[in-house]
Amino acid sequence: MVTRSDQRFLVGLIGAGIGTSMSPPLHELEADRHGLRYYYQLIDLRERDRTVGELLAAARELGFRGLNITHPVKQEVLGYLDELSPEAAELGAVNTVVFEPGRAVGHNTDRYGFAAGLARALPDVCFDHVVQLGAGGAGAAVASALAAAGVRRLTLVDVDAGRARRLAGAMAVHPSMTVEIISPVAAPARLAGADGLVNATPIGMEGHPGVPIAPEHLHAELWVADVIYRPLETELIRAARERGLRVADGGGMVVSQAAASFRLFTGIAPDERLMIEDFSRLAGPGGGADV
Repeated sequence: MVTRSDQRFLVGLIGAGIGTSMSPPLHELEADRHGLRYYYQLIDLRERDRTVGELLAAARELGFRGLNITHPVKQEVLGYLDELSPEAAELGAVNTVVFEPGRAVGHNTDRYGFAAGLARALPDVCFDHVVQLGAGGAGAAVASALAAAGVRRLTLVDVDAGRARRLAGAMAVHPSMTVEIISPVAAPARLAGADGLVNATPIGMEGHPGVPIAPEHLHAELWVADVIYRPLETELIRAARERGLRVADGGGMVVSQAAASFRLFTGIAPDERLMIEDFSRLAGPGGGADV
């Protein structure tokens, strides 16, 4: 029997269009297993006429233990923090803020989340050449995780060439991986010779419908991964499945990054296996198949 702890944790998520986020139940169900008094609050930028800096300051004043940070402010939030973990500093993006006495510390659990989810869903795919769409906050974590997974050649595609160049520069810490930047119009031709495709853009998520690359460019030898989990089956993932390709949806990433954030907020090791089971139930029949 779980014994209720006297410890209290007030945490939350800042982002835009987050009303259907699964973070609250994922965190709260895991907290229940540890007997913690734990409340997870959604703070939607679209419903509040305040900047991420103002919301961060308010949460700190109100006694929040920490916050998760999501699209579109993973990079903007950097300017309002007192300290960055080595991983967050390397990636130039933060998805978790922990309030400690006298300081707000930024962390990044997205890299671990993507790497863990990809390893579970696609344990034996080829990583010689991967095309990555998107070089923003999530893209930085994805690129670093791909380097650690053994990717030898990464092709970056982003509508903002400056952003892509900054990410390519940051990846210089991974000398075993070469990085090339191309324009979106050149992506289909480059994809033809690639082993994998990762979508790290918001295209396909709730409020951003569409597909980041035309489905006819998904060839038979390609594997496809998406960082989006709302919806779990994006148009890109659906198109890849219809063509018989191996896929990794965004569910694996969201569970593992949540587990790592939970540990940062509480100091307690979560049971990631049970959190995966929680996600599968929350996502509905078949929803967690690739988690």
